[in-house]
Amino acid sequence: MSHRQIMEALSGLLLVLFVAMASSTIVSTALPTIIGALDGSQTQYTWVVTASLLTATASTPIWGKLADLFSKKLLVQISIVVFVLGSMIAGLAQTAGQLIAARAFQGLGMGGVQALVQVAIAAMIPPRERGRYNGYLGGVMAVATVGGPLLGGVIVDTTWLGWRWCFYIGVPIAIIALVVLQKTLNLSVLRRTSVKIDYWGASLIAAGVSVLLIWVSFVDSSFAWVSWQSVVMLGAGLALLAAAVWVESRVAEPVVPLSIVKTRGTALAIIASLAVGMAMFGGAVFLGQYFQIGRGYSPTEAGLLTIPMMAGVLVSSTIAGRIISRTGKIKPYIVAGTLVLVAGFAGLSVLDHETPLWYVGIAMALVGIGVGMSMQNLVLSVQNTVSLKDIGAASSTVAFFRSLGGTIGVSVLGAVLAHRVTDNLTHQLGASAAAPGGGSLNIGALPDSIQHVVRAAYGDATGHIFLISAAVAAVGVLAALLMKPTELRSTVDLAAAPAPATPETPVPALTR
Repeated sequence: MSHRQIMEALSGLLLVLFVAMASSTIVSTALPTIIGALDGSQTQYTWVVTASLLTATASTPIWGKLADLFSKKLLVQISIVVFVLGSMIAGLAQTAGQLIAARAFQGLGMGGVQALVQVAIAAMIPPRERGRYNGYLGGVMAVATVGGPLLGGVIVDTTWLGWRWCFYIGVPIAIIALVVLQKTLNLSVLRRTSVKIDYWGASLIAAGVSVLLIWVSFVDSSFAWVSWQSVVMLGAGLALLAAAVWVESRVAEPVVPLSIVKTRGTALAIIASLAVGMAMFGGAVFLGQYFQIGRGYSPTEAGLLTIPMMAGVLVSSTIAGRIISRTGKIKPYIVAGTLVLVAGFAGLSVLDHETPLWYVGIAMALVGIGVGMSMQNLVLSVQNTVSLKDIGAASSTVAFFRSLGGTIGVSVLGAVLAHRVTDNLTHQLGASAAAPGGGSLNIGALPDSIQHVVRAAYGDATGHIFLISAAVAAVGVLAALLMKPTELRSTVDLAAAPAPATPETPVPALTR
């Protein structure tokens, strides 16, 4: 494809990605208002995010495998339709439970969009040039992540719109994306006979992860760590995941190919992606809650206050992408990104309800810079080592584990936050204080004196979850350091191996 053809197709793909990314970030600042309006709890607050991440995680490898077998263009369009339907259902939700279910369905489309955009880009552009285009990818992610919270805040603060438009507003953008893709995206279709999709493996993975996340959400609040409920749920989750590994090792078309996962470079990239995903999603989701509940800012103001982090993503992904394309070296930037990510979360770990905003902004900018330098480049490092026919499976495998890390991060950190807030409120208000895991998050309905105590409890508890994020991100640093330095190839596919010598093709004699 010529540069013009690539840019035309890329415009449609980036528009699709913008829709998916914006849908998550719009919710980030609107959630306190949404959950308050639906009379939801802290646990439900967490699960509105976790539900979409979980289904996106479970469906990502299936979308990637399908992309290796069928039309990538058609699959992108199908994923957009699923996403649109999920968005409309979410906007119609009347209870927090209905919203969680709608977000789970919406996550199926989100998983397809996020995986297939990278698969399509990998099918068009060689790894050596992909670094530059990853800069555009990072730019769109930054705009969506910056614009999403701002747009969500404005929608929530505009009385004649209301929070439901946080879900409706993505529908027209998605329809435009469908039209653009229909005209611009033209990729060769790989058709294979006797295709078998590993639905058993995907189902077991989703079930195992779901059981463990449900256990994390309710342990220490509904039942004790050492209890028969913990033994049953933990044992069932681990057994399901063990069964998934057994299935993946035996099926002809595994949803998570163990042959790819077991290679050193891919395994380390997966570990780093798990760490980055858990730290990034788990930490960023609760920043909007910190600014609104912990500091008392409006949704619009909370969106504005997250700009430093998104600016860091935009600048670092663009600059690092161009340098990587010019030099062909990728490991130094992944290592540097994970180190900066740890520094940013370490800075956020000392937050309380009175931390100066300039300090919070600097720490958030460091987190954004770290994410921009590492997240997309981890996918690129894996894509560089596999052939074109395995691009879908390899890309979606890394995206799968990154989303898995994010799902685990949101669930675990949400549970930790709820526990810390409960302890703080119990200490301040006495044992009669309602636990945030079961009480309403509608802070505005409380008396002013109680509001101050609740805001302080949330603000002071938030630093603890960022300390956990910093520790998890440090695992990503170790994985990045152990990665083997490689040169990005300048072809879309791996070079064909030289044909062995035969009597018909004699090897020429060496000459001096």
